[in-house]
Amino acid sequence: MLSFKNIFILFFVLFSGLSYAQEEIDYAPKMLMRALKTENINFSELQVADISDFGVPNGKFFKLNKENSEINFVYVGRVNSCRSGGCSVDGEQASDGFEFFDYFILFDRNLSISQIKVFNYQATKGHEITARSWLKQFIGYKGESELLVGKHIDGISGATVSAHSLTADVEYKTGLLIKIHHELE
Repeated sequence: MLSFKNIFILFFVLFSGLSYAQEEIDYAPKMLMRALKTENINFSELQVADISDFGVPNGKFFKLNKENSEINFVYVGRVNSCRSGGCSVDGEQASDGFEFFDYFILFDRNLSISQIKVFNYQATKGHEITARSWLKQFIGYKGESELLVGKHIDGISGATVSAHSLTADVEYKTGLLIKIHHELE
């Protein structure tokens, strides 16, 4: 028979394990399907871009080979964001310091952002970054300059960490796409 202490340890292990287990990224979320449909694109027309040599963590680039489409690439990925209180405590990594959100970017033929959406927000704070009015700041970004929250991108009170995390990831992934595109051609 299990003692109270053993039951407590069992529940602790089970539930703490659940908090660390992140679900897989949905590379075909409904929100992306709707965005592609408005561009007359079927998800089946996208091919995973062969960029394995570039090591894109937490995401995938897709290429569209359709001559009459304005959309040329799609990126679907995940951003790990720190929980309130930070990712580290006194310089040491906090064991439960990460939350995440998933988003996608549609890139046009000039490798400029034409649309960006957050479709799976799994963080306790900072959901304000999902607002269309805030995300539209990224439209037209071509990776030609650094993106800084507070200078190029509006900061959001209550979503500081999420705003910085998404901005940095968009800048990095756009720059990576440009590098990949130039090396593949």
